[in-house]
Amino acid sequence: MQQLVIITGLSGAGKTVVLRSLEDMEFYCVDNLPINMLEQLAENVIADKEFYPKVAVGIDIRSKNQDLVAFKDLIKSIDQSQIIIKIIFLSADKNTVLKRYSETRRRHPLSTDQHNFSLTEAIKLESDLMEEIKQEADLIIDTTQLKAQQLKQQIWQIMSERNDDVAVIIKSFAFKRGVPFDADFVFDARCLPNPYWQAELRSLTGLDEAVQDYLATEDVVNEYLDDLSYFAKKWIKKFEANDRSYITIAIGCTGGQHRSVYLVEALHKYLEKKSIKNMKQHRELN
Repeated sequence: MQQLVIITGLSGAGKTVVLRSLEDMEFYCVDNLPINMLEQLAENVIADKEFYPKVAVGIDIRSKNQDLVAFKDLIKSIDQSQIIIKIIFLSADKNTVLKRYSETRRRHPLSTDQHNFSLTEAIKLESDLMEEIKQEADLIIDTTQLKAQQLKQQIWQIMSERNDDVAVIIKSFAFKRGVPFDADFVFDARCLPNPYWQAELRSLTGLDEAVQDYLATEDVVNEYLDDLSYFAKKWIKKFEANDRSYITIAIGCTGGQHRSVYLVEALHKYLEKKSIKNMKQHRELN
């Protein structure tokens, strides 16, 4: 079945990077499409299945306000028995967006002579206006801590997955660098023994056998992993029954190097054995 991927979100969060990545994946890409033209585009795509097997559309704040509000109804109006629609919303925290605009010297779409908003005001207003679309997203990606190449890799990984089941994204992170706000579930592993305090393990990561052996011998780690695995298996099925396309599970520890990485790797293997498709990401190791 044909695919229509809608890339949207905050200005400065990486929509251009994602669209270029999808173009490399042989998607037919259209940037800055007015929302009120979305239904017409979908009809044209469906009418020519051979030429448009995969289409990606970029939508941003430059659409009219009333169209942003009507986005949900517009999506419903498209015949989804003919085409698979996925909505990916890109976000980042205010300070990161401010920094990106300062580095590139670009003007925010709402910070123009016509609107007369400061950059800070424009970012806040855009976040409020885009909330309606964000609520409809199948997947929210927090790009705050991601470099362009990391975002590209993540998109390639996500879009390479099949579309018939819910996809689980498991990511490790460091609490000291902030909790990823694209997570549906956040688990804190800081209560577990920390390999960092073992001199011979300090420079290693949860991907190294020595760290894995150390954590695997700790009863409290195994108990934590058992509870985490049971929770994930049970609730993934609940989300799947509710027609969710993606679930993001974030596991954090202090530095995002040992415990969280080990747990992500272990949970990944467990879900694979249960035939639950998932992809793993280690934010700090990248």
